[in-house]
Amino acid sequence: MIQGFYTGISGIQTHQYGIDVVADNLSNISTNGFRGYVAEFSSLFENYETTALASSVDSTVGVGSSIHATTMDESTGTLALTQRSTDLAILGDGWFGIQGEGEPIYTRDGSFVFDVNRDLVTSDGYYVLGTMGNNITDGVLTETQADIPLGDVNAQQKLRLPQELTYPITPTTEVDFFGNIGVEDSIRVISAEAIDAQGNRNSIRLELTKADPQVLPGSQWDVKATAQSREQDIVFDAETNETTYLPAEVYDTQFGSVSFDATGALLSTTLGSINNNGATVSLNLGSGYSGIISSDGSFTASSSSNGKEGGDLLGYDINQNGQIIATFSNGEQSSIGSVAVFHFQNDQGLDRLSGTRFTESSNSGKPIFYKDANGQNIIGTTLANFRIEGSNVEMAAGLTELIVLQRSYDANAKSITTADEMLQKALNMSA
Repeated sequence: MIQGFYTGISGIQTHQYGIDVVADNLSNISTNGFRGYVAEFSSLFENYETTALASSVDSTVGVGSSIHATTMDESTGTLALTQRSTDLAILGDGWFGIQGEGEPIYTRDGSFVFDVNRDLVTSDGYYVLGTMGNNITDGVLTETQADIPLGDVNAQQKLRLPQELTYPITPTTEVDFFGNIGVEDSIRVISAEAIDAQGNRNSIRLELTKADPQVLPGSQWDVKATAQSREQDIVFDAETNETTYLPAEVYDTQFGSVSFDATGALLSTTLGSINNNGATVSLNLGSGYSGIISSDGSFTASSSSNGKEGGDLLGYDINQNGQIIATFSNGEQSSIGSVAVFHFQNDQGLDRLSGTRFTESSNSGKPIFYKDANGQNIIGTTLANFRIEGSNVEMAAGLTELIVLQRSYDANAKSITTADEMLQKALNMSA
């Protein structure tokens, strides 16, 4: 009978703890990044007793239960659509790293914003950790990079993104010409676009005229190359109400010749380079059949050039690999940093600070980064922007578990009442 008291009391205590765990889960069902917990029970001092001498059926008698462990539910919560590109959700294993004044904290809540210094932070001011690239100097992008590898796991820093960022001008250094100029004695014109050192889009114009006399076999053409401004200046006279179009400004003119064999393949050219408003541009007409040819057929022409005009920052985006991508007005993009995603050998061993924030412990081990085949650090999962991971607690499952625990609590309370009644009867019998 005394054992009944101990059994009931331990059952009440453990199931009350279980009710508290489930209640905490349900109260955080709308908390972003929350991970629920499950209380696990074990029996105390359980003994086997044989019910009869000839029976093979054994029964067990214990003296109550205790909390064995409280384990984290590591399933991914539901994803909610947001209107901010800085809101991130981890689609798999891993933790975001955030930091205030002390040691790093780890969370699944990816609701991030920019503060006044353009630092990527949480809503309460903790800095989001990651790796910044070394491709920005004084507000100018110095190198276009497809991705920024994560640095050492212990060297992650706050992510400060420039408010203003400029894509530098890359002057054109080479123009390639292609096409068939035919065999007829007609003037052929091929144009190409070239960027000068000031970022202006200018025109490189080739004018080809058949040489006189011709030396057979094959054909020879004279070439006039002109570098000039692409757009004409417009002047409006208010008195006469007339608009005058000024001719394009010519920066340089070069002359040369090209020779073709009897099949139309390019044999040689004396045309070298041209000055494009201060930038030297190499003129490549190809060789053989790879560039300009002269054979029977209609006139066709095309060109390609390197170089890129400058651009201003349009905004930032974070892709599924955690790369922070800057987009510019000239259509170019470049990664300037990467958001870190940390991993642990034992997520269950993390110390819980709150419903969504954790710190490392001796049981969890140190944070680590995954590596790719080349040995570079990677996030090891997939991110989604414009998404927030919600709680992974299901209302229906939580309420069902709460009912079960309450019934178990009531049963243990009833066992105490029963043991008390039995003890009273025993005392009355002895009297």
